[in-house]
Amino acid sequence: FSGGIMRRNNETSMEDFILLGLFPEFRHSGILIYILLMIYIIAFLGNSLLILLIWGDSRLHTPMYILLSQLSLIDLTLTSTIVPKMVTNFCSGTKTISWIGCGTQSFFFLTLGMSECLLLTLMAYDRYVAVCNPLHYPVIMNFTVCLQMAIGCWIGGALSSLVHTVYPMNFPICGSREIHHFFCEVPVILKLSCEDTSTYELVVMVTSIVLLVVPFSLITASYIAIFLTVLQMNSVKGRRKALAICSSHLTVVSLFFGPNIFIYMTLSSSHSPEQDQALSVFSNILTPMLNPVIYSLRNKEVVAALKKVLGKCTLSL
Repeated sequence: FSGGIMRRNNETSMEDFILLGLFPEFRHSGILIYILLMIYIIAFLGNSLLILLIWGDSRLHTPMYILLSQLSLIDLTLTSTIVPKMVTNFCSGTKTISWIGCGTQSFFFLTLGMSECLLLTLMAYDRYVAVCNPLHYPVIMNFTVCLQMAIGCWIGGALSSLVHTVYPMNFPICGSREIHHFFCEVPVILKLSCEDTSTYELVVMVTSIVLLVVPFSLITASYIAIFLTVLQMNSVKGRRKALAICSSHLTVVSLFFGPNIFIYMTLSSSHSPEQDQALSVFSNILTPMLNPVIYSLRNKEVVAALKKVLGKCTLSL
């Protein structure tokens, strides 16, 4: 009986992956981990606060802010799928992650990443309608349509992620099960397979075109139309307001699509694991912290909602 338990434990351990962590050869990796933990806490609090402000203030119950609340939800969930496990492994001294745990982490990471691609595209469309067709905006972007957009992003991301998690996780692994990353990511897992994965890598490339290049192209086309419309505005105040809102979204789009296009749209041999890790930290941990700041600093309505909450807190004290 005890021998059966030992064999089962050995089989389980053989199925585990080993996450080498963030820049494993760096001597002071502990400092980086604690810095990222602080960034994660700030990102979590910032995005949570933005969600509470949007849903707690009736003046912010508009399509633009509802979609923004979904972006914040995606960001805080995305960082939560990566950072806690990384910090736990570092503090406990263990580097293993089970096959199921790796697949689960990969599924949620891909779901959130793909959903964000779709959401950023729909946010650009929302701004396009608001600026270029303001009279029809209440009809085109009503609450029901906005809700359908948000649900569609989550469902689309989950379905795409399911395919790109189940299939690669069943590739046979030969030799080392060491993942040269701080979380389970499909391109890194594929490098461990002893089978020819070139066909699937082609599928990944096609998917990346559909979910990265096409949305980025649509966003670019939307903003070209927006800027052309803004240039024709007679009101200087209206022009500044439109540019302020659009510039915030464009900044977030650049921070998200830039690193991800480099990671998924270029050959894996053209960049090192260290470059992939650095870009992943920037895109998946640092950017979620910056997004609430980018949208809040240049948005008078969000700042007003925050002042209103702070005022109530001050009066209650």
